[in-house]
Amino acid sequence: MVIDNFITVILSVIKTGLGLCDETDITVKGLEAIKSCERVYLEAYTSILMVPKEQLEKFYGKELIIADREMVESQSDEILLNANSLNIAFLVVGDPFGATTHTDLVIRARELNIPVTVIHNASIINAIGTCGLQLYNFGQTISIPFFTNTWKPDSFYDRIKENKDLGLHTLCLLAIQQLFEIEETRNQKVYTTESLAIGIARLGSSTDQQIKVGTLNQLLSQDFGPPLHSLVIVGSRVHILEIDFMRFFAVDKQLYNEIVKKDYGI
Repeated sequence: MVIDNFITVILSVIKTGLGLCDETDITVKGLEAIKSCERVYLEAYTSILMVPKEQLEKFYGKELIIADREMVESQSDEILLNANSLNIAFLVVGDPFGATTHTDLVIRARELNIPVTVIHNASIINAIGTCGLQLYNFGQTISIPFFTNTWKPDSFYDRIKENKDLGLHTLCLLAIQQLFEIEETRNQKVYTTESLAIGIARLGSSTDQQIKVGTLNQLLSQDFGPPLHSLVIVGSRVHILEIDFMRFFAVDKQLYNEIVKKDYGI
């Protein structure tokens, strides 16, 4: 019996599979959904996994079809093919709506009168709270792409400034060095090499998660190991409990205390 024609499932990435980290991070509901599907797609470009897809296939008991950017953005009809008679799963690292591409896919399915079931899971957006900052003090999340010689987009800078003007923290996905390069170009002092920040690697891993607090300059010299990497630029609206919590992760606790006193008056 076909229960749902199109099932969107999230898998968190952490260390060995989906979900935030490994294959066991999937919810019970998500695993049951996958087992009911004839075709299972694994979205493989908005985030990367920390385990090979073979490990996921063994745990889920299903062959996974890799869905790259071109397939998801330009060949959605292929993903939705025969969805009026088959259960199809679309697996996403994190949460299904963590990227606008997945919203587009849901819209396309509904235009074709294909029912959509969404099964949520943990993502970087809520798990980032483990660094000690309170979620309601975060502003817009930004993505910082790796630059090329001819492509250096800087629209993320405006989002950081908007967050800063409100005193809010900014979650940055990917690269620190690009922050410095764009600040030199814009020169609005939205952040400096001495701005307080938090570097995070492999969030959710039970074995090698890393969280380090320091200036942007300090974090740039730290070895965080392999991906996934994220960065939080700490805003001015900081609660005393956030200060106390971050101290545990400080690269240099004496310098941390000096920065907190100078920049935050705490």
